[in-house]
Amino acid sequence: MNEIEVKKIEPYLWEIPKTGEMHVPGRIFASEELMAAIRTDHSLEQVRNVACLPGVVGWSLAMPDIHWGYGFPIGGVAATDARSGAISPGGVGYDINCGVRLARSDLVFADLDDTVRRSLIDRLYQLVPSGVGASGAIRKLSRGDLENVLVNGSRWAIEQGYGDTLDLEHTEAGGRLGGADPDCVSDRAKKRGLGQVGTLGSGNHFLEVQRVARLFDTTLANAYGLFPDQIVVMIHSGSRGLGYQVCDDSLKRIRPRLADFGYRLPDVQLAAAPLDSPDGRSYLGAMRCAANYAWCNRQVMLHKVREAFQEIFRLPAARLGMRLVYDVCHNIAKIEEHELDGRRMSVCVHRKGATRAFPAGHAEVPPAYRDVGQPVLVPGSMGNYSYVCAGAAGAMEKTFGSTCHGAGRKMSRTQSKKRSRGRDLIGEMEAKGVVVRATGMRTVAEEMPHAYKDVADVVEVMEAAGVSRRVAELKPIGVVKG
Repeated sequence: MNEIEVKKIEPYLWEIPKTGEMHVPGRIFASEELMAAIRTDHSLEQVRNVACLPGVVGWSLAMPDIHWGYGFPIGGVAATDARSGAISPGGVGYDINCGVRLARSDLVFADLDDTVRRSLIDRLYQLVPSGVGASGAIRKLSRGDLENVLVNGSRWAIEQGYGDTLDLEHTEAGGRLGGADPDCVSDRAKKRGLGQVGTLGSGNHFLEVQRVARLFDTTLANAYGLFPDQIVVMIHSGSRGLGYQVCDDSLKRIRPRLADFGYRLPDVQLAAAPLDSPDGRSYLGAMRCAANYAWCNRQVMLHKVREAFQEIFRLPAARLGMRLVYDVCHNIAKIEEHELDGRRMSVCVHRKGATRAFPAGHAEVPPAYRDVGQPVLVPGSMGNYSYVCAGAAGAMEKTFGSTCHGAGRKMSRTQSKKRSRGRDLIGEMEAKGVVVRATGMRTVAEEMPHAYKDVADVVEVMEAAGVSRRVAELKPIGVVKG
């Protein structure tokens, strides 16, 4: 049992008091029930450790989907002073810009009888390669193409005909982070990225065909183009082998330098470098490249999804109303302006398994949504449900503009596989009305609904805390897994 002192300070907010080498308190958003589960792993210890990062300001934060991760807990958020603080690769994670993209359509559930639904999932499985090391969605990139992707992200895909400029307008940061430096990306990382654009990967990544099962706010739903029983598609993937290699390379370079930086950290997995140092700038330049690669990857997958729908329904994607609602990233570090203790300051916000949730009126929310707030996409577990939410004003006051990113694991992959042993997992999913196509059964066993918290509990906490608002509940009807 975790012995760390945690005090309840608001109905859905808990605090780890600032003690020892902590520079700031730790804060966790959770219900009583979720906190009871959180106390059983080491994630609270990681919240406390993150509070020891050089230059950290405000609080070390955890969303209700928190669980143990590398250095930072997954579901962790921390902001460091952009002038004097540090950046930690563990605060971003190995899958840089792992994120979620949601596309809407004018189709309704009645348009997909059982035969059509199975044909559609089969075609999606064929067009969007999945699994470890998957490649071949599009031609293998040349080195020049890859450099372009690393700098321009989704814009490269649009220039190649994989979508249109409206997609960029509905993607966080326009699908491109400035300051990306391909010279900071190793040859090994680049080699891993040459053939993986447009591929899903494995683990908890997925492509789901879903229906809008419930609306919580019709005004917001209308603004996002959502309506009851509508067919939508959710894509969850990241920067593939290139992003993993960028993180690994950076950690190997930074870890031996901690003494040189004068850093004493409670966990070597928190290895960090000053933002204003060659090592810090190198990581930022490489991380931004990986983030751009991930946006390009999801853009190409969206194009492949549109191709599949066109083939099955024999209509152009535009006639089917297939438009991008939004694309958000989960694992990222971004330089942003926030108000803290009554003054504006530039900070580096680490979001590790957390989603940006800017409210109405924020300059970085796309014009189409500026009056209502940024869409927040919160995937649940395979076979249950996911949510569309909206950023609320409380996010800027309490979480550096951040909210939850998913259900959050409550069971390790090993535990989930053990519990899944001997069961007809595909049959169980079929009984729930979900067609599953997967490269291997191991991933299905690791990602069954029993391995995750109830995402409904997670999004309800963030709404009660005034950080984000529920807009729609989405139910899967078909899933493609690695």
